Amino acid sequence: MFDCGFTKENNWFRYRAAAIIVENGCVLLATNDKVDYFYSVGGGVQMSEKAEDAVVREVFEETGVHYEVDRLAVIHENFFTDSSEFFKDLNCHEIALYFLMKAKGNQTLNSDSYTQGVRENMVWIPIDELDNHTVYPTFLKEYLNNQNTGILHIVTDENQHS
Repeated sequence: MFDCGFTKENNWFRYRAAAIIVENGCVLLATNDKVDYFYSVGGGVQMSEKAEDAVVREVFEETGVHYEVDRLAVIHENFFTDSSEFFKDLNCHEIALYFLMKAKGNQTLNSDSYTQGVRENMVWIPIDELDNHTVYPTFLKEYLNNQNTGILHIVTDENQHS
């Protein structure tokens, strides 16, 4: 299947489904040997795939664990420029739906995930220690430290400078 996204000239668009997984006061994040930050578990929604199905699939692919969706939590419009190997200085525009996943009561994983040919590492980070790390999306630290019950719409434009 093909992800819902495209590249045109130096612009890249992606439709993504991501998970917010919290267990025992920790949030599950991913990283890999090519980056010095943590990022949310999730990935591209495929053509003809519902976002909710995509997040369940992506979470299983990345963690080896079947998590269930609790609810849609955040609609995130993200604008950024990235100079990593994959993005090659593209102007990136991403629409991501973040789903809160139902807790399982444990942090057991069976991860064997790769992104762009690089092994991903799944890491449980205590929510109260997130300020000690670089985490994307940037709204995640604040979101996890507040009681949110509805669906938030968040726009992040890392290209704007005050």
